Parts: sequence; structure tokens; C-alpha cells
Amino acid sequence: MSFGRHLSSRRAARSRIFPIISLLFVMLAFSISPCTARQQDDQQPTIRFVRDPEPAPLFTLKDLEEKTLSLDAYRGKVILLNFWATWCGPCRAEIPDLIELQKKYQGRLQIIGLVVDEDEKDAVKKFVDEFEINYPVALAPTKLRITYGGIAALPTSFLLNAEGRVVQKHEGLRNPVLYETEIRSILGLPIGNVRVETFEDVGQIFIRHADRASELPGVDLAKLSPGQRTAALHKFNEEMCSCGCGYTLAQCRIYDHNCEISKTATQQIIAELSGVKEKRAQDKEMKQTQPKEKQPEKK
Repeated sequence: MSFGRHLSSRRAARSRIFPIISLLFVMLAFSISPCTARQQDDQQPTIRFVRDPEPAPLFTLKDLEEKTLSLDAYRGKVILLNFWATWCGPCRAEIPDLIELQKKYQGRLQIIGLVVDEDEKDAVKKFVDEFEINYPVALAPTKLRITYGGIAALPTSFLLNAEGRVVQKHEGLRNPVLYETEIRSILGLPIGNVRVETFEDVGQIFIRHADRASELPGVDLAKLSPGQRTAALHKFNEEMCSCGCGYTLAQCRIYDHNCEISKTATQQIIAELSGVKEKRAQDKEMKQTQPKEKQPEKK
């Protein structure tokens, strides 16, 4: 059996169970660990959208059929921009689910596949034909990837509302229930016992907003006073990371949690600031404990 026929069989089986949202699926979709679920079994599953979403950067490309593919042409629909690659296992795994979503919400949802690998267009087209992908696919130039903040993981998907504003970003393989619940919420369709929350973009969606962040991945600011904390965040957003990413230290910590260079640099800044605090405390303590010089008696 070819991989394409295997996927067709998988899609057929999935389509029979796709509307069923089990408790396990809900837990996976909303990133609730079993431990957390036991501790918070009285809490609703939750989806989150950006509080004041920004317009998605517009683009016009040629799809694999040499037809014009313009983001602005789909204004009025919910849009899922899916950055992926043919060699990416998780990308391949989620394609059947994206195909089913496109079928189910045809006319109200538009998925756009943006390929980031360097394969020739004919090779990508062959892949798309074998998977029977039912949404437009185009090669994503480097400039477009940079415009969207750089693609640090695959797959990466941006969810846009009907006004073309980015309301959420997901990195890595996600359960299709999460995507469908978010899409239904934006469309104003029932989503069951699911709570909708909002959050401020502090670099999770667009990396340029990292300067809004008061916390950074892998950065412990607990030792600092409020004033030193402000100074540290200022330095993180002022100094560039030397790993070659082209980002500030703050942006790099958000963009690449595993970057040892930005991690070390932020730790050094914290050590310097906390060291100043400790030295001042030591000087003050020494000054208080030193005996006062005895003044000569007046005759």
C-alpha cells in the first residue's frame, strides 16, 4: 500500500470519529497534564487568543499551480497559515487533520500551506498530490519567514480571524481538537464547555513584542529588587545575542529557549546586578558593625 493510500484510509477512519471529543482529547488539546488535571479537575478546558491582535503581514506568492496566492484575498474567512516541510514528520502527521478541517469548514475557513524546505517545486507538488491536499500550497521565501518572526519550529501555524489579525500561534504538532475549537470560537459556533481567555502578546506571537515581557524563558529574576529587575529587562532588550540569530537577548530567549549563549548572557547580567546589591548590603553591614572612633576628650 502506498503512503498516499495509507493516508486516505487514515483520513476515512478519522472522519468517522472526528466529531467525537473525548476527555483524553480535550486534555491533550489544551495541554493539561494528567497531574494538572487531577489537581484541577474542576476547571474547564481553555483556549486563549491575543487581546489586541495585530494584522498579519500580507503576502502575494505563486502557488504550486502558478496561480496567484494572496493573503488579502481570503479576508472575511478564518485563516490558518501552516508553515511546514516535506521532510518534517510532525508536519506530515497533521496533514490529514488539516485536510479534514478544510473540508468540514469549507467556505468559512481557509488553510494555506507554506513550505519552508528547499525542495524543487515539482518535488513538493508530487508530495501534495500524493497527500491529496485540498488547500493552496506555496513555497515560503526566507523574507516571508522573517516577516513572521522567523520559524523556529515545524510545524508552526498562525491563526487569523476574519479581519486578518493574528489571534494565536502554535508551534509543533497539536491535537486537531484544539484547532477546531479555536476555529469554531472565532466563527461564533458552539464550543461546549470551553472557556475563552485573552492574553497580551509579549513575544509569543511576534518576536518584536519581547520588550513587553516581564518574564523570560529560563531567566530567574527572583534575586533582584524591583529596580534591578527593570534594569535587567532593559539590558536584555538592549543587548544583542551573539549566537547569530540577529535578535536581542530577550528576543532570543523567547525565540530559542535552548540557546545557551543568550541563557549565559542573561545570567551574567543578573549576577552583576545582584552582585552590586550584595556588595552594598555588605558595605552597609560593615559600616554598622565597625566601632565608632572615640573622640578625644576636651580639656
